[in-house]
Amino acid sequence: MEKETAKETVSKNFIEQMIEKDLAEGKYEEICTRFPPEPNGYLHIGHAKSILLNYGLAQKYHGKFNMRFDDTNPTKEKVEFVESIKEDIKWLGADWEDRLYFASDYFEQMYEAAVKLIKKGKAFVCDLTAEEIREYRGTLTEPGKESPYRNRSVEENLELFEKMRNGEFEDGSKVLRAKIDMASPNINMRDPVIYRVAHMTHHNTGDKWCIYPMYDFAHPIEDAIEGVTHSICTLEFEDHRPLYDWVVTELEYPHPPKQIEFAKLYLTNVVTGKRYIKKLVEDGIVDGWDDPRLVSIAALRRRGFTPESIQKFVELCGVSKANSSVDYAMLEYCIREDLKMKAPRMMAVLDPVKLVIDNYPEGEIEYLEVPNNMENPELGSRKVPFGRELYIEREDFMEVPVKKYKRLYPDNEVRLMNAYFVTCTGCEKDEEGNVTVIHCTYDPASKGGNSPDGRKVKGTIHWICAETAVEAECRLYENIVDEEKGVYNKEDGSLNLNPNSLTVVKGCLVEPELGKAEAYDRFQFVRNGFFCADCHDSKPGAPVFNRIVSLKSSFKLNQ
Repeated sequence: MEKETAKETVSKNFIEQMIEKDLAEGKYEEICTRFPPEPNGYLHIGHAKSILLNYGLAQKYHGKFNMRFDDTNPTKEKVEFVESIKEDIKWLGADWEDRLYFASDYFEQMYEAAVKLIKKGKAFVCDLTAEEIREYRGTLTEPGKESPYRNRSVEENLELFEKMRNGEFEDGSKVLRAKIDMASPNINMRDPVIYRVAHMTHHNTGDKWCIYPMYDFAHPIEDAIEGVTHSICTLEFEDHRPLYDWVVTELEYPHPPKQIEFAKLYLTNVVTGKRYIKKLVEDGIVDGWDDPRLVSIAALRRRGFTPESIQKFVELCGVSKANSSVDYAMLEYCIREDLKMKAPRMMAVLDPVKLVIDNYPEGEIEYLEVPNNMENPELGSRKVPFGRELYIEREDFMEVPVKKYKRLYPDNEVRLMNAYFVTCTGCEKDEEGNVTVIHCTYDPASKGGNSPDGRKVKGTIHWICAETAVEAECRLYENIVDEEKGVYNKEDGSLNLNPNSLTVVKGCLVEPELGKAEAYDRFQFVRNGFFCADCHDSKPGAPVFNRIVSLKSSFKLNQ
């Protein structure tokens, strides 16, 4: 029993160990975590790790999970981004219940907090320009220099700060700074700016405010007001933790939250920078923030990824203090594993050529019983129409076969999947020598794809009945960046784009059932990969399918 307990403890990540220690010591009665995005773009796969980590910890320890928009910078924020983020988080399965907050809801409390710091002699109004503040800050090896306005009286600072709020100063003319230590080895503690003047309309508060708090000041206040116990963020905020702690200590919150940092999720050969995605959208290279070639959560959802696949991916990545990169192939592995038992296996021909079975009765259509997923009988079966004229993939016929080719060629017999054995008797060509029609005969006794005399065939090909075929568009994706060159151009920082990142295949032919597909319906197209009905462009009778992922991968999960 003792051995089992020890093993269980070792398996916990370092954040879980810290939370359990805090609970055991009685520091907190109930934990509360949060996800605090800035609404200045769409969320991406990296954010999914933070969402699921914070929500998962709240669930594991029977605590609360808050959703909060850190909307302290009106220059880049939009209602569109707010709505997209809410949709993404719900889709991932994180439930904030009735705890949806905005940093802007606390602007009055933040202002009062700043006044409190001024009265304590811990904050002052500074007239230095942004450039001068940078010059005074010092370097990693040299201490900073105190502002000439640092020793203004409390009364003068209160008066100036009120005038800042009342709109009496221009943007950039004055800031409020915390008074900490210009000689601190941590540059973040060298009298950081905590408020700036910005005459801008805010998406939530309109024109009520013309001064806005800086993130490093606002964030710990938001956490403290909401009762967040563990403020979990990524490693780049580790050097900001002393400032976080300074703010909650100086403002004398009774149950100060604890900041804990973990390593970000880096995915190889993908674009996650909002600035780059914004440019791709504005330049028309992608058709929006949810273009299936991107790794925004909205894009992954549109492409056909499932919440379960992303949850599995985040779980496999784990939680650590060390930065590392994860191969995109691991994300593809997770969606294959999730869909292989869930998705119906349907037939779709992406590059069709006609096949005529000359000895099959003309005008006759029969319906064959076909299992929806051989590995999962619970998905049931469907009736698939079969007739004299079919379509097969062009690559499934060769007039002069190469070595080891096991599909259709003159005098060779193959199995039509779930149907009959057919033997090729010849083909027709157009003036340019392209094959237009393939002729075959079939063995009526081989119905279901098995011969009564026990003879074997080496090839099995899929097909579509010509009479009932539905025309579809399929979109095949590659990485949007050129993987050989790397994501970014070393000379100018631009993206190395892959010109073949999207191939639109029109004139594909699919089973009648696929013609009824609705947005986000997912299928395995036999031999062609996993596909999803596009949520924007697919319509009943005229389906558009995005290829989520091909069927095979070189990725192996170490177990």
